[in-house]
Amino acid sequence: MSKQPSQQAEPQESAQQSGFASVPLVGQGIKASQTRWHFDDDVPDRFDEHVRRSVPFYDQGHHLVVQLADFFVGSNSLIYEFGCSTGTLTRALAQRIADQDARIVAVDLAPEMVELARQRCQGFDHVRVEVGDLVELELQPTDLVIAYYTIQFVRPCFRQMLFDRIYAALNWGGALLMFEKVRAPDARFQDQMTQLYTDFKIQQGFNEAEILAKTRSLKGVLEPFSTQGNLDLMRRAGFVDVMTVYKYICFEGFLAIK
Repeated sequence: MSKQPSQQAEPQESAQQSGFASVPLVGQGIKASQTRWHFDDDVPDRFDEHVRRSVPFYDQGHHLVVQLADFFVGSNSLIYEFGCSTGTLTRALAQRIADQDARIVAVDLAPEMVELARQRCQGFDHVRVEVGDLVELELQPTDLVIAYYTIQFVRPCFRQMLFDRIYAALNWGGALLMFEKVRAPDARFQDQMTQLYTDFKIQQGFNEAEILAKTRSLKGVLEPFSTQGNLDLMRRAGFVDVMTVYKYICFEGFLAIK
């Protein structure tokens, strides 16, 4: 999971302007100023633990993705992973298909993440990890595209174009496997889901200042659509066979087959 496309850090607000000490922490020692994340120092090494505590059933979702890949990956298959971040899912998938003549192209916009992902995938000759922007990425014919909490970071004005290109690149019978944070269908449900998710983060050990700092850092960066909004994007691209394979509070996994 990683932001696509990312935005470069801007001069931070003063503590008086922001109401926070300079560059507040959002957990695991990760710093994030308002509307910005910082991928410096040893943040990539702490990123997985941060996400595990932030996203319910994060590791179980990885396991589900790897299992579902079995239905679409065969000899000479090409798999894309969008927003591979530190390569945890990439490595699990590489191990799963090690005895098949298949290839993985994992892409992330943050060079620090790509470097760690390359280290984790050393020894897997069928894996290539590269720095890239999904909006500009040229796709080759593929059997499986995985976007694990990634497309939610693509600017909304580019999303339909990205879905169109994914559908066009997929071989017949190939699939898009996409996990996203989703908005609720109306304000009442959204309020309930937001409160439940806040409770989840508190149970995971985040304090109120970290939760608020994280929310501020994602303004204009994380733009989740509703379930229906995501379905509309996929159907306009050409997908007809779409189902939910995972759902918990405001997190959902979709399987769309061409």
